[in-house]
Amino acid sequence: MSKLAAFVVVFFSALLVAIAQPAQGTLIGQDSTNRIITTAVPFLGITPDARAAGMGDAGVATSADANSGYWNAAKLVRIDQSYGVSGSYTPWLGKIINDMSIFYLSGFYRITREQVVAASMKYFDLGEIQFNNGPLPENQLGRYNPREFAFDVTYSRLLTENFSIGGAVRYIHSNLTGSGIGGAVDARPANSVAVDMGVFYNKPFVSRNANLALGASITNIGAKVSYSSADFRDFIPGNLRIGGAYTTELDVLNSLTFAMDFNKLLVPSPGAGSSTPLLSGIFRSFTDASGGFAEEIREITISTGLEYWYNKTFAARVGYFLEARDKGNRKYLTAGAGFRVERFGLDVAYLVPTNRLENALAETLRFSLLINFLERQKENDSVTD
Repeated sequence: MSKLAAFVVVFFSALLVAIAQPAQGTLIGQDSTNRIITTAVPFLGITPDARAAGMGDAGVATSADANSGYWNAAKLVRIDQSYGVSGSYTPWLGKIINDMSIFYLSGFYRITREQVVAASMKYFDLGEIQFNNGPLPENQLGRYNPREFAFDVTYSRLLTENFSIGGAVRYIHSNLTGSGIGGAVDARPANSVAVDMGVFYNKPFVSRNANLALGASITNIGAKVSYSSADFRDFIPGNLRIGGAYTTELDVLNSLTFAMDFNKLLVPSPGAGSSTPLLSGIFRSFTDASGGFAEEIREITISTGLEYWYNKTFAARVGYFLEARDKGNRKYLTAGAGFRVERFGLDVAYLVPTNRLENALAETLRFSLLINFLERQKENDSVTD
């Protein structure tokens, strides 16, 4: 066990160093945007709930709640209640403007001990924008309020006492220019359909008063979208997320959870060609980086988080998100808190950039409100090991 622990420490330390380092030949401060992977409808990858936001955007293997469908559909069946809802509010660019925000509404319903269904909607309001085709007043084309949303339904099933699976179907709509501002702009709304798949493994250690959870999910696997012509289509942010969470009961009242997620966009690297078909692009995303294996490793982001609970009533959270300098350079510390009183819950989160760069969520609070109903009754179902 000691050798295994040493290997894990060395492996993750090497991975962190590899991600933090710039690409060979790339100077600090040099423009390296050609190495950043870009997609259409990037709002799909923005963390919607304040609990995960307070833990550095880690959530694929943390304990289940009403927002689990976003992180890993397989987790939902592990939720303790019969049905519930959650609403989240995330301001966007709050330091600059006050009319951009993300709303996330989710709800779940337990069919049996072995099955849970859920639905959610994510709505991104980009505020009002003035469109112009020149500097003069007569060049104004009009004002419009761009908006994007995604609606999905999720199914989660328990296969054994320790293992569950889940999936989701999602409809995506993105309207950035209205109806082309009276036809003056060659643009149209973009639409797509995507699917998610997830697995979740949960193993209690009764003798240690601890629990280990492992999860993996593939999300937003769907058709490419176009805002103008079918000849120019962009990938949506398909993503592979793998992670774990270890929870230990310190005593009767106190518990501590450590979570870590690894994320990889299933999208071709820059320069791989936008005409790549969907499935080919997914498989090529692991091998097409011009910098070889070292650059592929730098395309992985890491989310880490700690969550402390007192008497299952008050939670304190802290986390860190790390992205390679030449792949976007997002680095930020997060903090959050949570409260649970009977069937009601409230989570808040706060983000602090650590890379001396502005972040769209810097110095803003994010909120999630949860309402759960009816603790589920113990049943003798068919699930066995």
